[in-house]
Order: sequence, then C-alpha cells, then structure tokens
Amino acid sequence: MLDLIAALGLALAVEGILFAAFPDGMRKAMYEAAHSPSDRMRLVGIASALAGIAIIWIVRQFG
Repeated sequence: MLDLIAALGLALAVEGILFAAFPDGMRKAMYEAAHSPSDRMRLVGIASALAGIAIIWIVRQFG
C-alpha cells in the first residue's frame, strides 16, 4: 500500500513539473488528447498500463 501511495505522489510530482516547465506544451497536449478518438485513447491507455506493469516487474525482478 505504501508503494501505491509513493507511486501516486511521484506521478503528481512529475505532472506538476511538466505543467510548471511547459505550460503551453501541456495545454496543447491536453487539447489534442481531448479531441482524439476514443479508440486511440483506449489503446494509448492500455499500452501505458502494460508498459508501467512491465517496468515495475523488471525493477522488482532485477532491482
């Protein structure tokens, strides 16, 4: 449970840094995401989730 809370905190920190460093770029990215087809968003979400799970598995196995 502590790992989940730490991961959420890290995700918020990275997102906050991106918004602070590149506000115009993030606004453009959010606009493009909002106007993307649902199927594409679903595929990107699944790919991101699988990549995250793979990273966690690799770190737990070899780290």
